Amino acid sequence: MRVVVAGFGPFPGAPFNPSALVAKALARRRRPALADLTVTPHVFATAYSAVDRDLAKLFATKPDILLMFGLAAKRRHLCVETRAKNAVSLLFPDAAGYRPRAGVIAARQPAWRRGNAPAARLVHAARSRGVPSRASRDAGRYLCNYAYWQALARAAPIPALVAFVHIPDTRPKNKKPVASLPALERAAEEILIALKSARRAFKARPSS
Repeated sequence: MRVVVAGFGPFPGAPFNPSALVAKALARRRRPALADLTVTPHVFATAYSAVDRDLAKLFATKPDILLMFGLAAKRRHLCVETRAKNAVSLLFPDAAGYRPRAGVIAARQPAWRRGNAPAARLVHAARSRGVPSRASRDAGRYLCNYAYWQALARAAPIPALVAFVHIPDTRPKNKKPVASLPALERAAEEILIALKSARRAFKARPSS
């Protein structure tokens, strides 16, 4: 089973992005439950053009699972996203200085795309490691939401399970962190194990 685990690099306002560290650490995990997975780590530059370019290359490998992590510094939970909005922010430039000129990702497309990963199961998996977690219906309007939308659009023909997980800041100013980086890495491992089980069940379904 082929898996891509991805995070993001720094962006304006977030010079430290722990999502890249979580993705890299997850690719190094060696638990028996992950032994039958081929895990490829990836770190997106936090730029719209980089996401477009890299997703095309990643999906060309026909992954069974794409698990993406992003930083949501103001949140106090690990959030498993359940849908991607057809929306982008006109206010905030990406790490390359680019700012979209239209408020939608794709004209004449639905207002949102529903995620195809079992969110409740992933939330339970993260909570099993003591990390406060919940499902979310709002992936924002920045690069995380954009990457999730574009990944879901590419996933159907393969088919691939796509999950997007927002993690809280591990070094918040003047606050106690929701979870340490090692705790988030352990939660990420459980999420991947749950995704593996879900992908197996999906492949085992009889075709109609």
